[in-house]
Amino acid sequence: MQKPLILVTNDDGITAPGLRSLVAYMQEIGEVVVVAPDSPQSGMGHAITLDNTLYSKRVIFEKDKEAPIEYSCSGTPADCVKLALQELLHRKPDLCVSGINHGSNSSINVIYSGTMSAAIEAGIEGIPAIGFSLCDYSWDADFKPAKASIKRIVQEAIEHGIPRGVVLNVNIPKTNGQPPAGIKVCRQARANWKEKFDKRTNPMGKDYYWLTGEFELLDKGEDTDEWALANGYISVVPTQFDLTAHHAIQDVNNWTLNE
Repeated sequence: MQKPLILVTNDDGITAPGLRSLVAYMQEIGEVVVVAPDSPQSGMGHAITLDNTLYSKRVIFEKDKEAPIEYSCSGTPADCVKLALQELLHRKPDLCVSGINHGSNSSINVIYSGTMSAAIEAGIEGIPAIGFSLCDYSWDADFKPAKASIKRIVQEAIEHGIPRGVVLNVNIPKTNGQPPAGIKVCRQARANWKEKFDKRTNPMGKDYYWLTGEFELLDKGEDTDEWALANGYISVVPTQFDLTAHHAIQDVNNWTLNE
């Protein structure tokens, strides 16, 4: 039987250790094609390139006939998926996986995440998709303790499918070399960023700003991704890209909008 075709992408760039680990894990499951940014694109959300040209080139990391086909792209994570599906792949992928991101994309962070936006772009095109993130921002983060869990989630997704209109947001706790406590399917925790701007002045006398902030958890529930991660579990949040607040339609319909 034909192996499943797995598109791998990310937002940290094609040389990022998280992506290199995910590529290796996916090669144990199916045929892999990589299309990833040629430079870091963290925090880009679902940005796409409209006012500039896009470039892509074939890159080779291993001189091995079993090595996956890989392309770097000058655009955003969402651009990478669009270009892969429209121009670079020889058939429609069975799955798209994005990551492994260096840093958490749990809770409200999903809104800003280039990693998850790449997965969502695949989902919009009807392709089952998963975003993977590790709660460790360091470049030399240890991805190996979660390998078995990552493969299991992917294999289950291939076997059972992912509901249409849904992508999976998977976050992995930092476990200091130990396997995670398990896997929990969760809801997204309510949280926010208390943002601050560090204002400075350059030698020419012009003001500039660095965005900083503190993560503020507003949710004490034990069924959330933040609770799971704090207790050593991998969190899996089914995430939809239909942003309609269905529960609010009747409330707004009660307004006198047409008089």
